[in-house]
Amino acid sequence: MYKNLAGRAVLAWTAACFLSPAYAQPQAPKEPLKIGFVYVTPVTDAGWVRQHEEGRKAVDAALGGKVKTTFVENVPEGVDAERVIRDLAQQGNRLIFTPSFGYMEPTLKVARDFPDVKFESITGYKTAPNVATANARYYEGRYLAGIAAGRMTKTNLAGYVAGFPIPEVLQGINAFALGMRSVNPNAKVAVVWLNEWFDPPKERDAAMALFNQNADVIAFHTGSTAVMAAAQERGKLAVAYHSDMRKIAPDAQIVAVTHQWGGYYAQRAQAVLDGSWKSGNVWGGVKEGMIRVGDFGSKVPKAVQQEVLARQKDIAEGRLQPFRAVGAEVRDNEGRTVIAKGAQLNDEQILKMNWLVEGVQGRVTR
Repeated sequence: MYKNLAGRAVLAWTAACFLSPAYAQPQAPKEPLKIGFVYVTPVTDAGWVRQHEEGRKAVDAALGGKVKTTFVENVPEGVDAERVIRDLAQQGNRLIFTPSFGYMEPTLKVARDFPDVKFESITGYKTAPNVATANARYYEGRYLAGIAAGRMTKTNLAGYVAGFPIPEVLQGINAFALGMRSVNPNAKVAVVWLNEWFDPPKERDAAMALFNQNADVIAFHTGSTAVMAAAQERGKLAVAYHSDMRKIAPDAQIVAVTHQWGGYYAQRAQAVLDGSWKSGNVWGGVKEGMIRVGDFGSKVPKAVQQEVLARQKDIAEGRLQPFRAVGAEVRDNEGRTVIAKGAQLNDEQILKMNWLVEGVQGRVTR
């Protein structure tokens, strides 16, 4: 009797399990979050796009099977960008990173048609409910590189190959010049505008022209490694930008200003996964780990390395701000006061910068 009752109980339990919704069908594995990246140049060994590609890889490493990332490279700003961003949204990417200033408007346009997709406009400044913006305080790294350049120059003239005269680039030139002149008041900076982000032959020609003008150290705000290669070829010194470029210029590199996007990208992807993603505007720098100066070349004395790293710590801890006038007012290269003695530019003023500081040879030409 007990045996029959036990058998009936087992049969009843088994039937209940298979009829229960929880057991009736196997649970489908959760689909990974699809994430798209759009790159303005080809993926090269170093430079702006390389650092964002390293950021994409960091997302894969941090989140593993929870995400599936993809990228499209060498996408010009404008109508091509809109097409590519739209294609990524139509292909099921639920988070799309667009790291180039000229991608801002195409991103906003596509975002209006895909309200359930999250977009991250990197270096843009316009937001929407499903569009966040993020940028880094590149100027902090530029100031530190200027200190190294000011200590290393023998001619007291640095060259600067610049893409476009937008505030981000002007911030970098001015911070670099202020960093140089903080340790070498006689230093000057000569600027060549390219009106291009990525044109290796033009970048190289501009660097060579600056070396011919007696510049013995050079910095740049463009997308390739051509300036570094030119410095290596001419036996001059150079500041690497975006990435460590010692493989390209082992003897020329004095220091590198590197961009670190992996932490931010992984954090934003996780926010989409856990439903906490919100639009916003992030502007991080040395303190947040988004900008780092280091990767010193073999020609840089230990004392200079230590000085630069000490000033980097000062910035991280809030003791040093590149656009603070300590001891004297700061003037532009036309003699106008742009930072009063004891004053400090706020973020709004930095973001609207449209002048070149005293000691910079060049004009803001648009």
